[in-house]
Amino acid sequence: MRARFAICAVLVASLALVGCAGAKKTDTIKIGWLGPQTGDSALWGQAELATLQMMSEDYNKAGGIEVNGKKYQLQIVPYDTKGDSTESVNVAKRLTSQDKVVAVVGPQGSGEAIPIAPIMNDAKIPAVATTATNPKVTVTESGSVNPYMFRACFLDPYQGKVAAYFAYTTLAKRNAAIFMTIDDPYSTGLAEYFKASFEKSGGKVVATESYTSGEKDFRSPLTKIKAAKPDVIFIPAYYNDVALIAKQARDLGIKVLLLGGDGWPSENVIDLAGGPGGALEGCLFVNHLDMQGDLAKPMRDEYKAKYNKNAELNSYMAHDALIMVIDAIQRAKSFDGVKIKAALEATDLDGVTGHIKIGPTHDPVGKTAWLIKIVGSEMKLQEKYAAVD
Repeated sequence: MRARFAICAVLVASLALVGCAGAKKTDTIKIGWLGPQTGDSALWGQAELATLQMMSEDYNKAGGIEVNGKKYQLQIVPYDTKGDSTESVNVAKRLTSQDKVVAVVGPQGSGEAIPIAPIMNDAKIPAVATTATNPKVTVTESGSVNPYMFRACFLDPYQGKVAAYFAYTTLAKRNAAIFMTIDDPYSTGLAEYFKASFEKSGGKVVATESYTSGEKDFRSPLTKIKAAKPDVIFIPAYYNDVALIAKQARDLGIKVLLLGGDGWPSENVIDLAGGPGGALEGCLFVNHLDMQGDLAKPMRDEYKAKYNKNAELNSYMAHDALIMVIDAIQRAKSFDGVKIKAALEATDLDGVTGHIKIGPTHDPVGKTAWLIKIVGSEMKLQEKYAAVD
């Protein structure tokens, strides 16, 4: 087991460098990043890139990343996907063919990560997705593993199961409604796993409604949900939609608990929902870490000091994705994608989101899920699960 807690740490290893003439000429390790800098998900993408740039500066100020007694400067090569799957494919092609990166961090969304798998596989360059939780990111429809796709986060089947278990067992909810984004693989997948687990526990899904990305008026489907009289509404959506859905639900007189997944956490979600005591007061969501906890504190404090704002969930996930890549490069003793991929398959280290051990499907195994409650202006830990039945 290897620990990788501190961003500022100088990584020391006695390793032999193999391959990558470009790295020898420039003494630079080029790692790509792709994610939204513009569009609806830009806040998370901007947080990821800001984190990687902060980490790169820290490594380089400390002398670089040491490999076989020699220091190499880290260069992040970023591209804006605009949150679009087609643009994600385009920039993945540029990173692998034009920029000749040795690995890629990102993307964050399942809808962006799933279509780049063939690009990364063909180029034999590994990518480590940050918050892309759909199983199809790393495993194809036929059940085969995408050899060059990895992730730093847990999967939708697990967080759907955790949300359902918490709703049924801890909160004693028996009648759930689901409100999902019909054209988003993240949302539909998470809804599917929540429904299966909730019904398996003995609960009943009394209504399932959906909307299309970009819609802003949710009153019609919410009125149908209200008529079904659920005692909890599961909303597997992103924070900007969640805030608007919550406000419209409360305006319609829907007072039941709202429950969600890892698309909820953002520093803006409480304000967007009406501020402390607003539409999301007392609501809960599943997250990848306790962002207010001790494990996240060193990075949280550095990010705040540097950018004068709080780190987002994606900041922490990008941190762990990058240390996975750097750790693999060191153990591979090479900048060759095939060897880095093999080293990533043996990842076993600690990050700011907890322990990361990569399993046979290129996903972390045994990661803890955290139930977070919105209380006033804070997001407070309620429960944590290392496993659920």
